[in-house]
Amino acid sequence: MTSTNELRLLPWSGPDDKTCFLSTDNSAGFLSRLADMIEEAQLRSASELLDHVFEVLTDPETDPHEVHLVALELATALRATVRVATSRGHRLLHPAQGAQGERTSRLPVPLG
Repeated sequence: MTSTNELRLLPWSGPDDKTCFLSTDNSAGFLSRLADMIEEAQLRSASELLDHVFEVLTDPETDPHEVHLVALELATALRATVRVATSRGHRLLHPAQGAQGERTSRLPVPLG
């Protein structure tokens, strides 16, 4: 298992919106891969939302209620994106064990 300071911040919250962490040395395990897929989906969704936000904000005919809804969606996407960035940044700061036990730096996961 990983040490306490090497817990992975997961891209979802638990009950009462509490932060969830994963403790494992296996980055290819089921929960690690699930977290990677959810992070990718969150980033893709945020990118698509950003395109929509520009459409809404540049249209002078946009209803103020729609602007409000888009702002709420944007805040939700930004929260998820910050969580992904925090999780990935934390993992980059800690060296990983190589195949023969040598220390290697972790590479960022491609954004797609």
